[in-house]
Amino acid sequence: MDEMIVSAKKEVLIEMVKLAQKRGMLGSKGGWKDFLKFYDKKFGTSLSDPARRSVESLVAFLKTFSQENDLKFFNKVLQCHLNREAAEKFKMTSPDNETPEQKLVSLTLRHPQYPIDYSLPSYDEDWLVVKCSKKSMAMKSTIMVAIDCEMVLCEDGTEALVRVCAVDRNLQVKLDAFVNPNKAIADYRTEITGISAKDLDGVTCSMADVQKSMKKLLSHGTILVGHSLSNDLQALKIDYTRVIDTSYVFKYSNRPANKKPSLSSLCKAVLGYELRKEGSPHNCLDDACAAMKLVLARFEHAADGVIPEEVKDVDTAKLLLHRIPINISAKDLKIIIPGNFEIEVKTGKKVRDIYSAFAIFENQQEASETFDNLQGDLEKDSSGRPQKRFTFELSTGMPASFYVCKMAHDDSVGQNTATNKRSFEDENNLSTRKKSRKDQICEQPEELDSSSNQSEEIGRLKQELRQRDEEISNLNKIIVALARKQGLL
Repeated sequence: MDEMIVSAKKEVLIEMVKLAQKRGMLGSKGGWKDFLKFYDKKFGTSLSDPARRSVESLVAFLKTFSQENDLKFFNKVLQCHLNREAAEKFKMTSPDNETPEQKLVSLTLRHPQYPIDYSLPSYDEDWLVVKCSKKSMAMKSTIMVAIDCEMVLCEDGTEALVRVCAVDRNLQVKLDAFVNPNKAIADYRTEITGISAKDLDGVTCSMADVQKSMKKLLSHGTILVGHSLSNDLQALKIDYTRVIDTSYVFKYSNRPANKKPSLSSLCKAVLGYELRKEGSPHNCLDDACAAMKLVLARFEHAADGVIPEEVKDVDTAKLLLHRIPINISAKDLKIIIPGNFEIEVKTGKKVRDIYSAFAIFENQQEASETFDNLQGDLEKDSSGRPQKRFTFELSTGMPASFYVCKMAHDDSVGQNTATNKRSFEDENNLSTRKKSRKDQICEQPEELDSSSNQSEEIGRLKQELRQRDEEISNLNKIIVALARKQGLL
């Protein structure tokens, strides 16, 4: 194990340390921060980000673990990375043999969450490790089986498998079984699972029986498909490598990789149908079929797997107000912004001297009209949604501002003709401003032709944005101080 740790790449070591932190794992020197206090007397925990530490310090921490289960867990993380490397090696050495199916297997293995989600505790008792034969490891099999499982909560606090369904690529049922957990059940979670005590009456199928059936299905390199499949493998207590996770191979536009789309939203965005009505329980067989349909659709249509960001209908009737100075109350917001709406302050810790809230309108049209009528330059937030910086004067004559943001991208929700016209005009105005800005840059004596000059310009613009943010923050602090002095807070 020590040799594997020493030879591991730095990004793998960083991930192992972060997982140890997340799981609260303790070595002979305690947790990561306890170790740093002992290992580095100079910087200690002031430099606790594993990514900023040397390989030597990461290895030294990992070597403080000696408990068998800890070592087995780290070995699983390393194995996940080896699985990824094997797929990459196959792609490089046999590019002509990489089928569309294998490409999605490789995409699953390359996902940033894969080592985190698929470091399964298969070293525990009752787990089945299904290994691919040398022939199937050539990654040429295109046979696919999609699965979905349902779990219940038991009286001992654990979760137990109660149903599993599997279908092939033609949506033919290969396995549909209720499972007796052989322990007292505290909560069937019927509103989610759709399963009640009556469904398990007389059921004799055990976990071991299901594992035996699954082992037969997975023979000869069959590819296992599912949505957040690691949860199903955890339920089945099966460890397997050739997998396609539909929560990995599709992604939202303008969202980080760890923000995975739900199965319901994928069905709506990719397949064009509602998987289930809101509030309805899951159907194990329907979910397995949906996962298979999504993979087949990925082959045919979604070349890059990018889908529009999910936006609930209710959200389109909201505007997000953020970076609001704390001396501006919810009541004040209803006076400052014209329109008929209710204010809902976002819960959570306030950042410095600002907070956020929602302006909730009767419908999307009223929200859009209010946004369009607000004075301020049209911008985009970090997710690409339209927003404006709204500036106004306090009763004291002091200027103040906050941002008003739409809850959806303009092209992701249906809008009436008038709204579309306004959006088009706003885009033209924004384009004109960008063009004007570009003309100003082009008129400078030094042209930004080289990549180095472009980088300098980008850096300068970023610095300007940081300075502006700092100025806004300082202004808000002054406003708060003046308000407190005058007894307004």
